[in-house]
Amino acid sequence: MPDHVHLFLNCPPTLSPSDAMFRLKGYTSRVLRQKYPHLERMSSLWTRSYFVSSAGNVSSATIQRTSPSKRPADTLDGDSSNG
Repeated sequence: MPDHVHLFLNCPPTLSPSDAMFRLKGYTSRVLRQKYPHLERMSSLWTRSYFVSSAGNVSSATIQRTSPSKRPADTLDGDSSNG
């Protein structure tokens, strides 16, 4: 089981990377804890760490076309039958 995920996000320039990660981790933690009540016992679902890299002047289509991972993202319900 992987211990990290790779995401490609397109955020407005008014949203800082730290705010984007704060919102993403908060939302996913809330959704997962509602769906899986046994996770409520954990004091923290995610670590506070993250890595962010800018794509610069490259279009979203170019990044998606050249991405090393072509498989669809796994769903939050744990369905990893995609690969």
